[in-house]
Amino acid sequence: MSKKRVLITGAAGFLGSHLCDRFIQEGYSVIGMDNLSTGSLSNIEHLFPLQEFSFFHHDVSKFIHVPGPLDYILHFASPASPIDYLKLPIQTLKVGSLGTHNCLGLAKAKQARILVASTSEVYGDPLVHPQHEEYWGNVNPVGPRGVYDEAKRFQEAITMAYHNFHGLETRIVRIFNTYGPRMRLNDGRALPAFLGQALRGENLTVFGDGSQTRSFCYVSDLVEGIYRLLLSEESRPVNIGNPHEISLLDFAKEVIALCGTSSTIEFKPLPQDDPKQRQPDIRRAKKVLDWEPVVSRKEGLNLTFEYFKKKLADSSK
Repeated sequence: MSKKRVLITGAAGFLGSHLCDRFIQEGYSVIGMDNLSTGSLSNIEHLFPLQEFSFFHHDVSKFIHVPGPLDYILHFASPASPIDYLKLPIQTLKVGSLGTHNCLGLAKAKQARILVASTSEVYGDPLVHPQHEEYWGNVNPVGPRGVYDEAKRFQEAITMAYHNFHGLETRIVRIFNTYGPRMRLNDGRALPAFLGQALRGENLTVFGDGSQTRSFCYVSDLVEGIYRLLLSEESRPVNIGNPHEISLLDFAKEVIALCGTSSTIEFKPLPQDDPKQRQPDIRRAKKVLDWEPVVSRKEGLNLTFEYFKKKLADSSK
């Protein structure tokens, strides 16, 4: 029997590369696609020798051609950290709108099921805590973060339109803060920033008073949730994230303790529209997918710390 074929956009990125690994492991034939604007071939170079992996260097905002049948499409192409989407605002909007439209059109032509990567950012700076899937959000469409938030909100809207109007099999995952190996040290998010600063012996930068909260999910837990969602019958959006919430100040202290460094904490002004709280309500994922995270923050941080330590050592050779 021929292997099922899956197209993964954003394949050279943090999440996309881990999804490539998982689908290869599960016996699929994987086609990776990435324009490498924020992704890196080093994340997937170990897959190139495999017969069941192929790669297209392509921008999904332009027409997508994939020869042969396709069973599944996972649309994970997008700049995903504030540094990236403030540097690439128009590309961020295009990949969430034109890119999603192209992926949906391809799914329709191939009669494939498509899963799109949405985000907790669709909730903006939430006025409901924790955030459940029925919450509509509190987003500033013209603020600096609006390019990402609104691209993803539009992505959800057009995906549901294809589902309702064309009967396309669609899945929407709302991803909360995720971490693990293959994150970029310089991507501007709290976790890699803290680990990078601690490893270099620098002081840790906390914005505002550090009371804002985040909930960090280890990448293997997230991939498991996405895999289950794709193969489920759930077409409504599903939150996937770790509900264990921590303030960024406490988190910075945890990182300093983990790294055994003499770093101290420096406070800087809070960026515009930075969410004060982030915590997923994962009751739907538990009920529909029988999923919940299993990797503790301590265990996940240790694995990520070892990865970054090696990465820094390699880059200084």
